[in-house]
Amino acid sequence: MPEVTNGRVLFKSIPEGYPVPGENIVYDTSEKIDLDNVPLNGGILLKTLEVSVDPYMRGRMRDASIESYVDAFELNESITGFGVAVIVRSESSEVKEGDYVSGMIQYQNYSIVKDLKSTNLSKFVHSEKLPLSTYIGVLGMPGKTAFMAWKEYSKSKKGETAFVSTGAGPVGSLVIQLAKMDGLKVIGSAGSADKVQFMKECGADVAFNYKEENVADVLKREGPIDIYWDNVGGETLEAALDASRLNGRFIECGMISEYNSKEGAPIRNLYQTIAKSLSIHGFIQWRLEAKHNEDFYKTIPPLVANGTIKHQEQVFHGLDKVGDVILAVQKGENTAKAVVHVADE
Repeated sequence: MPEVTNGRVLFKSIPEGYPVPGENIVYDTSEKIDLDNVPLNGGILLKTLEVSVDPYMRGRMRDASIESYVDAFELNESITGFGVAVIVRSESSEVKEGDYVSGMIQYQNYSIVKDLKSTNLSKFVHSEKLPLSTYIGVLGMPGKTAFMAWKEYSKSKKGETAFVSTGAGPVGSLVIQLAKMDGLKVIGSAGSADKVQFMKECGADVAFNYKEENVADVLKREGPIDIYWDNVGGETLEAALDASRLNGRFIECGMISEYNSKEGAPIRNLYQTIAKSLSIHGFIQWRLEAKHNEDFYKTIPPLVANGTIKHQEQVFHGLDKVGDVILAVQKGENTAKAVVHVADE
């Protein structure tokens, strides 16, 4: 087989504010690869099929000297993130040609890894009932994020009220459904009519567009709340603090209002945590995995396969779209879980 182009998504510079496609994130086609003869040195050659674009990726576009829970992207190297790949060649006993793996991969058409464990990849059996992209969505990191943190921190009781921001996203929509399974009243917020409709389909008792209705007014009318699942921070978090009952539980999943601003989004009423004896739980999904992974795989895949759990994807085609999709996700312009289809098998 002749050499083929190995398209790559490169991190070229640290953005100021929103990332600029073609400037901070660049699609490059200068690299070639000989699939039959490239040395593997005991490793594995992967062909990338699907990659995920997630809000947390903005935090990786920073100076590498700034420490965080996840490594910064390396300048002039391929970005990495959650994806699905198929094995093209293998010199490892872990996998063989045609096997599927999911986990952290390089955003390029082909890549070579030493082994699965050291690169946080896992082999999986593909169910023909589900598209491969499912394994980076509701059955991947976003699904695990919702399930594991809800189980760990919600302490939900039937009859309570939960508020979920970004409730139509891949994490929030599953949180809504988990809360309804526990017998809660659920309030969900999102930024478009289509997203509001999807929250209703997921079972939200109250679904509203935060661009058209004031969050504080809705919570005053429909609350008080016992649990707040936070994907936003800023004024939405302030409204939830004011609307909380005594002993409310706040699950801090994300704060996208801060990701593209040096000034952040100050919270002006944190005294409510004292006045109302609130519990605030920040978390990182992988730190909960050892405790909840088995329960997740026992519970969620069958419910997804039989249609009980609803989920949505917005699929883009080609690695050259990754920069545009990253920007859309940061601005909340995507309509569902953002997936980039890289190649067919």
